[in-house]
Amino acid sequence: MDKLAIWATIAIYIVLMAVIGITQGKKAKSIADLTVGGRNAGAWLSALSYGTAYFSAVMFVGYAGGTGKGYAMWGILAGIGNAVFGSWLAWKVLARRTRDASARLKLKTMPQFLDARYTSPAMKLFACLVIFIFLIPYSASVYKGLASVAEVLLGINVDVCMIIIAVVAALLLVFGGYLVQARADFMQGIVMMFGVALLIVCVVRCKAVGGFEGLVEYAKLGGVQPSATNGLPKLNASQWISLWATVLMTSFGTWGLPQMVQKYFGIKDDKQAKKGIAISTFFAFLVAGGGYFIGSLCYRYFSFAQLNDPAAEGYIAQDYIVPNMLARSELPSVLLGVVLVLLIAASVSTLCSVTLTASSTLTIDFIKHFKNDLSDKKSSFTIKALCVIFVICSYIIANTDTAILDMMSYSWGIISGSFLAPYVVALYWKGINTKGAWAGILGGFFIAVIPAAAKILTSFTANETVIMLAGKGPVFACIAMVASLALCFAVSAVTKTVNAKETEFFYNGEIEAE
Repeated sequence: MDKLAIWATIAIYIVLMAVIGITQGKKAKSIADLTVGGRNAGAWLSALSYGTAYFSAVMFVGYAGGTGKGYAMWGILAGIGNAVFGSWLAWKVLARRTRDASARLKLKTMPQFLDARYTSPAMKLFACLVIFIFLIPYSASVYKGLASVAEVLLGINVDVCMIIIAVVAALLLVFGGYLVQARADFMQGIVMMFGVALLIVCVVRCKAVGGFEGLVEYAKLGGVQPSATNGLPKLNASQWISLWATVLMTSFGTWGLPQMVQKYFGIKDDKQAKKGIAISTFFAFLVAGGGYFIGSLCYRYFSFAQLNDPAAEGYIAQDYIVPNMLARSELPSVLLGVVLVLLIAASVSTLCSVTLTASSTLTIDFIKHFKNDLSDKKSSFTIKALCVIFVICSYIIANTDTAILDMMSYSWGIISGSFLAPYVVALYWKGINTKGAWAGILGGFFIAVIPAAAKILTSFTANETVIMLAGKGPVFACIAMVASLALCFAVSAVTKTVNAKETEFFYNGEIEAE
């Protein structure tokens, strides 16, 4: 393996990102430019920005390896679900209506959307705090995913790798926010598509998989009991529940994530929103489908004992399954460089989206709530300063022993469990009221927070129930989203207290000044 070629490929990527940051950063002149790109993003820019924020090293490493280990080739269902439900259906249901409301009412953040619909400053402040705090574990999981790959393939210190990606992400954001991020995401999206396509071809052709014939053989063994000859898991009822919980959480969970919702805010017009549906879906099928497909081949590389028994010789920890698969695939050095750039690109774009969303939300909707005279210039500075603080906090959390999959499920579960229902329902039903929205938010929050609280408790107790709950993030996330929807409808229907004038303005009113 020629590490010089790998480093050269990575260096070219970093230089390209720096050029984009410097040239595009000069165009950011207002808070709207910084947060929603001046609402001037075309279909390709919006769709690829959405896709690169969706898929990062968390998916390629943590989720692909985890689903491959637990469900073998059935893990591909997660990739298909992400494309169908997380991209196609999400854009079909949410993009145009969200773009319309955000453009008419000059909304820049998800908490502003909730406040505009429910006229509840308290709801906006609560959303700000939840979003900022619980996006940190997701951001941390991105660091951890990329670091595990770099450690295995390049042999560099995990801390060094995490510092590098933190610096690159922070620089892109400080240069100019959304404008820089969106342009960078476009380039990174192209890299991701070509990188995944090349990776699939090379992995399938490698000795461990055995080409198309090896794939067919592997698929035939996918439903049998584990044994010394094939080592593939047969799924029981509990595993099927966990698999579908993962599929649904990683697909529908994006519907309530502010960094994904705000991608719709920046779309130029309705025509571009329609085009974005097809582009986003294609990107997700290729990138997510390809990523989970690669992870599903893990039993071609390792025995059942190596993946499932910590006491076995050559045991591979979950977060290191995919990196070790790539190391054993005997990929050309240049392609390994492309793979690393692919993962860096996916991770940096996700980090930028998450960090900018959390920091701009806290500044615009929380700090400015108490300090009304904060100028645009000071707001921009505050957002960028918070971006740096957020990146540092993420780095600290990434150094804990929490698995990638768990950190992501806690973050997505709590945020989407809280805000998906009041956001989505508000787009289609005028009957939902403030009490119903609060019921959905609090109900979803307290259900989804259970696994995260259990994870904290595992530091103080070895109770089996607590440990079990800590590993059920996806299941509780799905329960929280469904329960939140039910509460929104039920409480609104029972209380029936809707401010008709304010509700009508949300759906048909318009604010002139940005």
